[in-house]
Amino acid sequence: MRQRKNERGVVIMLVAVFMLFVVGAMAALSIDVATIYTARSEAQLAADGAALAGARALVTSGMTSDTTGGLTPGAEIIAAAIATQVAQQNSVGGRLLKATEVVVSFGGNPPTNPTVIVKVQRTDLPTFFARIWGSTQVTVGASATAEAYNPSGANALVGTTTPVAPVCVKPWLLPNLDPSPAGTTIFNAATGAITNTGLLGWTSGTPMSFACGPGGICTPPFPGPTAWNYYPGEDNPLYFPHPTHALPTCVPVLTSSYQESIAGCIEKPIACNSQVNIDTSPYGPTRNSDTADAVNCLTHATAGNGDKVAVPAPPAAPFQFVAGADTPIPGASTKDVMVSSSLVTVPVFDSTTLINPVQIVGFVQLFLNPDGTAAPAVGGVNTTVINMAGCGTGASGTPILGNGASPVAVRLISPP
Repeated sequence: MRQRKNERGVVIMLVAVFMLFVVGAMAALSIDVATIYTARSEAQLAADGAALAGARALVTSGMTSDTTGGLTPGAEIIAAAIATQVAQQNSVGGRLLKATEVVVSFGGNPPTNPTVIVKVQRTDLPTFFARIWGSTQVTVGASATAEAYNPSGANALVGTTTPVAPVCVKPWLLPNLDPSPAGTTIFNAATGAITNTGLLGWTSGTPMSFACGPGGICTPPFPGPTAWNYYPGEDNPLYFPHPTHALPTCVPVLTSSYQESIAGCIEKPIACNSQVNIDTSPYGPTRNSDTADAVNCLTHATAGNGDKVAVPAPPAAPFQFVAGADTPIPGASTKDVMVSSSLVTVPVFDSTTLINPVQIVGFVQLFLNPDGTAAPAVGGVNTTVINMAGCGTGASGTPILGNGASPVAVRLISPP
């Protein structure tokens, strides 16, 4: 008994030593688990960004506006290359992804509503404390799916169309009249379907011009609609409120709200099927010259050195773009770019009735060519059609917000 009395407290010491090892092992494992979860989050961000970039490439290629599917293979090659490049710019577990760790595939309903699926996976993420169990490396990965949504094709596929609502829409209202020799309308006003897919890539021989004559003022009764002759949108908080910040510095200086709406970004979304007013304010005789100056400012083409649609000439889809010598992006001159300030969205209205308000039935995405914007006496703008998105009067539901200068919405649909 005397000897046992001397052993009091030994169990507590043994438990304390044992708990020290247990807590240490748990802490070690928690560090490995945290590393894995962090790498998993990084992989998800890489997949998300790559999928969105790939879908954006499909949009700017013009693929979703080609209902024949003729552009699909070429556009997908471009989109896959861009998605892979974007994924490779992301670090997962302390190093950049390799091209072999990125898999890009396509789904959805090409060509009008395609999806881009990107899977990234790193199989050699090193462990630290888990090595005591013989595990030296683990695999982490993630996947994401992005959709390029064009309501023109959605109507033909599922019957019910959800409208779109792009932002940065320019205050020009084009009548629903096909300017090419082959067409009569741009969209079917009821369904939103593209009437003439041959309009894709069409470059206006006659510049897009002001519909109301040299006086600069549009007053009822409005002159009859002519293809590619625009009516100005009303500067109104309900329709085309001019931007008040983030305006570019221009020479000559912008002097009117109309010019600011062209050179800047109208942040209010303009929804397909909404009603807007043609501007009837006493603008004055300088509408044409103001248009030319504002477009030159927007496209950095005052000296004729704005961005261009890449060869071949005339431009053919899938489209790619080259930055001009006067681009404000450092080091981008003469290089391929995905985003250009020369890409703009213009609403198309149902011109069967020319009375305020008019109804928007679709949008065209145009590339403003630098060689046709410096004619103040005419105010015409040379354009190339890059995308068409029609909703028609049957569209319903909450509009899907567009992205920047495109009427074709790009959005992540997986993960939710």
